[in-house]
Amino acid sequence: MSDNVHYSDLGLVNSRDMFDKAVDGGYAIPAYNFNNLEQLQAIVTACAATSSPVIIQVSKGAREYANETMLRFMAMGAVKMAREMGSDIPVCLHLDHGDTFEVCKSCVDAGFSSVMIDGSHHSFDENVEVTRKVVEYAHKYDVTVEGELGVLAGIEDEVEAEASTYTKPEEVEEFVERTGVDSLAISIGTSHGAYKFKLGPGEEVPPLRFDILEEIEKRIPRFPIVLHGASSVVQSYVELINQYGGKMDGAVGVPEEQLRKAAKSAVCKINIDSDGRLAVTAKVREFLANNPAEFDPRKYLGAARKELIELIKHKNEAVLGSAGKA
Repeated sequence: MSDNVHYSDLGLVNSRDMFDKAVDGGYAIPAYNFNNLEQLQAIVTACAATSSPVIIQVSKGAREYANETMLRFMAMGAVKMAREMGSDIPVCLHLDHGDTFEVCKSCVDAGFSSVMIDGSHHSFDENVEVTRKVVEYAHKYDVTVEGELGVLAGIEDEVEAEASTYTKPEEVEEFVERTGVDSLAISIGTSHGAYKFKLGPGEEVPPLRFDILEEIEKRIPRFPIVLHGASSVVQSYVELINQYGGKMDGAVGVPEEQLRKAAKSAVCKINIDSDGRLAVTAKVREFLANNPAEFDPRKYLGAARKELIELIKHKNEAVLGSAGKA
């Protein structure tokens, strides 16, 4: 894209002040992924209604799906929409799981206020190298950068890993010092997608590795920590999807009480994508099954948007603790 734009011209903010306040306040900033208009409307409406700061984020795949130019104006529209609702919530536009310097640079130039460079699939030194390169470029424009140490299992968009590799606490200090990142995504047992854990009959979801989180906190006190793959995979949505023709056997996620515990620590950004997808899919399936003659997208997507608003309100109020923190 030839016509570069700075995020401040779109009414966006970076994540720095958000994270400082979250660390002090014992809550986490919600980072909701969106792929279309209805999802973004729901995020803005719910966060404005709960007076919550918000990070609206797109994956590399979602960016290609939506078109980079369209995303710029959608983000600007999101800010204006919140203002017209009488809410002055801070809004950050974030690239989720950028995998190359070129993708991150393109997003900085296009008006993103925050980018993630995910070099976790590289060796430690290669991860440091590519992360530092992104930081050096992004910081010229006061864009914040998220790095990642450790690999999450699961599949979501183009992010795929066979098994989880927990973050090594002994590596975090060197990584943060050498790269200059503003926040760090870690692996403590969450995973991407709607099938986070394989459970046998009567088995419960294993607890997150809070021991690793606590050790990381000791080594880099007050440094903003990020949790990816943190959807709870709401079972009522899974049941609804299956009831109306879907097939999602064995889909389970991270219990909300574990996420609330994490949000009270140094974890100040929690990514939620799958839960939003499930809410939308469940309500679209239900609406079309009950209204087989309907073909107006506004009807079934409107029903999905309404449900997503309620889900996000709940997350902000009861899980992340971000309600009222704008």
